[in-house]
Amino acid sequence: MLDLNYIREHTDEVREGLRKLHLDAPIDEILETDARRRQLLQEVESLRARRNAVSKEIGKMRDEAGRQALIAEMRQVGDQIDALEKELRQVDARLEQLLLEVPNMPHPSVPEGRDESENIVVRQEGTFRQFDFEPLPHWELGTTLDIIDFERAVKISGTRFYVLKGAGARLHRALVAWMIDLHVQKHGYTEVLAPYLVRRECLLGTGQLPKFAENLYFDAEDDLWLIPTAEVSVTNLFRDEILPAEALPINLVSYSACFRREKMSAGRDVRGIKRVHQFDKVEMVKIVAPETSEEELFKLIDNAEDVCRGLGIPHRVVQMCTGDLSFTASVKYDIEMWAPGSQEWLEVSSCSLFGDFQARRANIRYRPAAGKKPRYVHTLNGSGLALPRVMIAVMENYQQADGSIVIPEVLRPYMGGQEVIR
Repeated sequence: MLDLNYIREHTDEVREGLRKLHLDAPIDEILETDARRRQLLQEVESLRARRNAVSKEIGKMRDEAGRQALIAEMRQVGDQIDALEKELRQVDARLEQLLLEVPNMPHPSVPEGRDESENIVVRQEGTFRQFDFEPLPHWELGTTLDIIDFERAVKISGTRFYVLKGAGARLHRALVAWMIDLHVQKHGYTEVLAPYLVRRECLLGTGQLPKFAENLYFDAEDDLWLIPTAEVSVTNLFRDEILPAEALPINLVSYSACFRREKMSAGRDVRGIKRVHQFDKVEMVKIVAPETSEEELFKLIDNAEDVCRGLGIPHRVVQMCTGDLSFTASVKYDIEMWAPGSQEWLEVSSCSLFGDFQARRANIRYRPAAGKKPRYVHTLNGSGLALPRVMIAVMENYQQADGSIVIPEVLRPYMGGQEVIR
C-alpha cells in the first residue's frame, strides 16, 4: 500500500509510475475521497468544539428558558455529529478499499519496458552440457522411468496435476531437504513451517487480495484461503507487530505446498509439470530495516543462485522491466535454469524487494531506538527454489543416452546414496 500522503503530495510521480507499469489505478477517486474525508473531519471537530463550549455555558446559566433552548440546539448538533461520523466511516472504508487497488511504484533502477520481451538478462552462469544424443523433455523421461504419472493424476484431480512415484518422489523430497539445509546452514536462515490455510487479512497484507482473488483457492464457509506461496503465511507472522531494532534483519526459510488456479495461463505450458495448480516451494523471506533493503535484495539473489550452482545447472539472472513487475514489487529479478530437453529457460525463483508496501498493508513496524517513533520495515522474498521446475532442470540436464538420470552429487546423501535413476 502506498502512503496516502505520498499520493496526495506526489500525484504526478504516482501517475508517471503507473504509466511506466502500464497499469491503471483510481488516483482521482482517491484524491476526491480523501478531500471529502478531511472535510468531514473538519466539520465533526468544529461541531464537537461548539458542543463542548456550549455545554460549559449551559452549566453556568440561570435563565431556564435560555438553558433549555441551548440544550435543544445541542441535541441537533449531536444528531449532526452522528450523521457526519456515519458518513466518515463509509468514506474511510471506501478510501481503504481504493488504496488497496494501487500497485507499488517501480524503483528508479528498474528499466522501463512494456512486457517480458523487454526484460534484461543481467548475467549467465554455468556451462551448457554438450549432448551426443537428442535430449528428451521431462515428460517423456518421467513416464519411461515410471517416476511421474500424469494419467492417474488427471483421474483423481483433473488437468494440471501430476503424481510423483518411487525415485521421483524421493528426488523431490531430497531437493527440498537439501535446499532447506543449504539456506539454514550456509546462509543463516531460520526454518519455519507455517499453515497452508490463512485468513483473508493475510492475503491483503502481502498483496494477493483483492487483485488476484480469481487465482486463489478458498474455503467460503470459514473464509480461509490456501496460500499461493509461503510468503503469505511467513510475512504475516509479524502482522500488527512493532519489532525491536535489534531483531532485524529477520531471515526465514519455509517449505510449503502452493496452490494457484492458473486462470491467467490458460492454454500455456499444458505438457509436463511446469505450470500446475499445486506445487511445492522453498521460500526465503526477509524483514529488514529500510536502509539495508537494497543490499539484502542482492544477498537474496545470491542465496537463490547458490542452489543452481550447487546442482551444477546453467542459470541466468533476469531483471524485470516496469511492464513485467508484479503488483507488489518495486524491484524484481528472476532466476532461470536451462532445461535442454524442453529447450527453454525455466523461472525457478523471483526475488523481490517490496519496500514498505507490504509492511503498510500488514502493519509491520520496528522501533529504531528506545523512545523513537515506530517505522515501517521493508520486506523481501524469493524462492529458494521452486519445485517442480527444479525437478525438470535436474532430470533434463542429468539424463543419459539410455534414458536414465544421474543424481547430482549434493543430493545423493538425501537419496540414501543412490547415484542413478534407472
